[in-house]
Amino acid sequence: MFKGKIAVITGGANGIGKCIAEEFEKNGAEVCVIDKAGGDHFVGDISDKAVLEDFADSVIKRFGRVDYLINNALPLMKGIDECSYEEFQYALSVGVTAPFYLSKLFAPYFGRGGSIINISSSRDRMSQPQTESYTAAKGGISALTHALAVSLAGKVRVNSISPGWIDTACKAYDGADALQQPAGRVGEPIDIANMVLFLCSDKAGFITGENICIDGGMTRLMIYHGDNGWKLDTEV
Repeated sequence: MFKGKIAVITGGANGIGKCIAEEFEKNGAEVCVIDKAGGDHFVGDISDKAVLEDFADSVIKRFGRVDYLINNALPLMKGIDECSYEEFQYALSVGVTAPFYLSKLFAPYFGRGGSIINISSSRDRMSQPQTESYTAAKGGISALTHALAVSLAGKVRVNSISPGWIDTACKAYDGADALQQPAGRVGEPIDIANMVLFLCSDKAGFITGENICIDGGMTRLMIYHGDNGWKLDTEV
């Protein structure tokens, strides 16, 4: 399906990003990964403007174009009690600024049918305590998605995916962990990768500016004390 296409993936060395990279490769694409973790890919910190420029330059020098940009790198998660100013800025640099700047750097080089996929999170609409840096970054990339979709209209389609609980450690979850989710299980990286490849395909040619939440239905589940097995412990 993607034979001869060029896919760029940030944070592609592990977890969801690695699964996305593997699925593109299985379908014939050339994959360019950047990640802080070492490996057979471009190694660098995407919070650094010079690193982004060097990476983009290396991709264009090698291939001359880009077809798909997957902004997947994981921002820092810290809360208001412990997160410093510098750490909050770093989270936004990784989670919002880098996706914007890579989109800008690659914009002149996208091939026909080009697509940008931003990986957000269901935390763009709901929160746990002490997650402000991550949540702000994920909310930012969701909003960036529809702004880019309008600015790049007719050139590149831009969509985002908001994963819920995705098991990247290959653990087996059952009992309450699984049953609390309307789909009856915890998500897997392939659940996200499948949607990425669909959104990049011609089958999704009329979809742009959208955010698709893949969370097993968790953000649609209303929670009341005493309902459906949920109980609030007021002694905590």
